[in-house]
Amino acid sequence: MKKAVHLIIKGRVQGVGYRWFVRQVAERLNITGFVRNLPNGDVEVAAAGEEEALDQFIFELRHGSTFAHVLDMDIETVPVEEIPFDSFQITF
Repeated sequence: MKKAVHLIIKGRVQGVGYRWFVRQVAERLNITGFVRNLPNGDVEVAAAGEEEALDQFIFELRHGSTFAHVLDMDIETVPVEEIPFDSFQITF
C-alpha cells in the first residue's frame, strides 16, 4: 500500500551532503518526492512510496549520513496525491 509523509529534519543537516544522501536513499528504495533546505537550517522532505520502503527510508534518514547529525524529525502523514512527483528531486 502506498503512503506519503512530510518530514522536517533538524540538526546538522545543511552543508554536509544530507540532501544528496536523502536522494540516494530515495532512489534505492523507489521513493518519489523532494528534499530541500529551509532558511532556518532544517531540511524538508516530502516522500511517497510503498509503506515498507517508506518506513526504511525514514529509518535511514533519522540515522543520517556520515557528516550529518540528526537531532529530531517531525513526521506527518499526508495524502499520496500531495506528492505529485514521479521521481525524487533535490529542490532549491
